[in-house]
Amino acid sequence: MQQALRPRTAFRTAPGAAPQPQPRTRPGRSLIDADALRVLHRAARVLLADLPELTDRLVAVLQDHEPAYRAAMENDPATTWQEVQRSLRHSVASLLDPRGTRDAARRCTWRIGATRAEQGLPLDALLHAFRLGGSLVWQSLVEETSRTAPEDVRLLVHVASDVWNFVDEHCTLVADAYRQTERQLTWRRENRVRLLTAALLDGAARIADLPEAARVLELPERGRYVVVAVAGGTAEECARARTAAAFDGVRVHWHTGADVDYGIVLLEGDLPDPAFPHAGVRIGVGGAVEGLAAVGDARRLADTALRICPDEGGTVRLAEHLPAALVIAGPELGTALADQVLGPLSGLEPADRDVLLDTLRAWLDCDGSAQRAGRRLYCHRNTVLNRIRRFEQLTGRSLSRPSDLVEISLALTARRLLGR
Repeated sequence: MQQALRPRTAFRTAPGAAPQPQPRTRPGRSLIDADALRVLHRAARVLLADLPELTDRLVAVLQDHEPAYRAAMENDPATTWQEVQRSLRHSVASLLDPRGTRDAARRCTWRIGATRAEQGLPLDALLHAFRLGGSLVWQSLVEETSRTAPEDVRLLVHVASDVWNFVDEHCTLVADAYRQTERQLTWRRENRVRLLTAALLDGAARIADLPEAARVLELPERGRYVVVAVAGGTAEECARARTAAAFDGVRVHWHTGADVDYGIVLLEGDLPDPAFPHAGVRIGVGGAVEGLAAVGDARRLADTALRICPDEGGTVRLAEHLPAALVIAGPELGTALADQVLGPLSGLEPADRDVLLDTLRAWLDCDGSAQRAGRRLYCHRNTVLNRIRRFEQLTGRSLSRPSDLVEISLALTARRLLGR
């Protein structure tokens, strides 16, 4: 089956490969004397040896002060505990060997940011957790030094900036990882929505994909649907047309195509009339179908209605133009009918032929009233009747014969829509 939908712009390329930490220059270690460095290392080694206890303390702090982590602990306590332990291990190890542990610490932080973005943990909660972790490490360093060598606590002041520089750097890093992953996830979701919608409208959706399509489009799988096709000359006109085709109180999912925008409309009653579109904007409203699986059929009906719309714009409901739809659906037959019925007029001068056809069309539009047709054409009713008699003589058809009347009406429609 030929694909009916082409995107107005190609599906966007993913915003980068898998998130990777970007190089960032870390400020050089502050100038501290050997005694301060010795005190820092001594306390850090103790924290590293007691890492499980430090992890338990931080997990308890997170549960008390960060609701998002409280929920994470309830859902998956083992994974959350291990994540906290890994982060603390890299944080404390960086105090002992900043250069040797830097890359591993950054990779760990990046993975945490990416994973939490995928899980939907709020970024504010993640940053709060990192700062709580930094505070606990600093507090533990002070506590350990106070316990073993109270007189050395004052020396820790000289390394405070290094501890908090590490925390700030990793808060920035985890936020970068989170945002990059979030952008990628958003792109994947949006692209998946576009692909599922295009498949529905093309009639190419797999039965197995229908539950997912219903979920992401927020539309019931077994609902009653109609498709609205909107076309305009420019992107601005098309956007205005979509606004014009908006239905108050009705759920619509829009899909942007190359030349036509499609709205999948959930029917919960009668479809209200869309607002009258701007000049040059065409709106085709197809027939109703049952279930998302039939949206492809609804789209084809909407396309048929759109083709009936005059070039100057307007709204066409397919149900109100079924004879014209028959002509559009079978253009070869419509062309043959127009040639057969109207062919005898081909020998006339174009202006003369157009006068006869315009008169006939006006007479049909006015329900066979020559007087009303005359008012529309600014001529006397007898002039209308004379032109109609001439048409009948040239074509051998009679407007008083029902079968001829049907063929003449369809032939005029085919001539207008198919350019015959």
